[in-house]
Amino acid sequence: MKTTGRTNLLIGLIFVALGCVAAFVWIPLDTQTGLIEKVRGRQIIGDALAPTIASGFLLLGGLLLVLTERNAPNQPTLTRQHLSFITRILAVIIIGVLVMRYTGPALSHIANVFRDDLIAYRLLRATLGWRHVGFVLGGILIVAGLIATVEGRLTRRAILTALAAVLLIIAVFDIPFEDLLLPPNGDV
Repeated sequence: MKTTGRTNLLIGLIFVALGCVAAFVWIPLDTQTGLIEKVRGRQIIGDALAPTIASGFLLLGGLLLVLTERNAPNQPTLTRQHLSFITRILAVIIIGVLVMRYTGPALSHIANVFRDDLIAYRLLRATLGWRHVGFVLGGILIVAGLIATVEGRLTRRAILTALAAVLLIIAVFDIPFEDLLLPPNGDV
């Protein structure tokens, strides 16, 4: 008698739960507007649309695992190595997001040590340079850190790839839209 693992079912249920928590708890509590807003007679994208779509993909992927792959043959068993790898990935992402969030405000506090007139990061967050510093450092840390975690070592190629990825994101999302604030500047 052949037994199948439950790894796909477990992972699928985790992603279904994450998608539901994001869509029904986190996003409504964290956004100021709905999915679509009507402003001055025209429809605009609300703050909740992009994260809701992302949580929908989490939910869909989890449901596909639960409904179609839960009894697939030869499912791997989760080991300590798998959990260690997932923990390292999560640590890289969390540290990168923290660097992204606190670099700009920390630099403004450091600059205030050398200035007579104090500056507040909240007033600088949309100005050239200041709006990019946290995003660039945190983004490079996340991308290069993920590559290094997968490859088992940090290389110059990983750092250059991370720099190129961050600059591409800035070119696509920041330069064309003057009202858009890169993460985490909207919340600072």
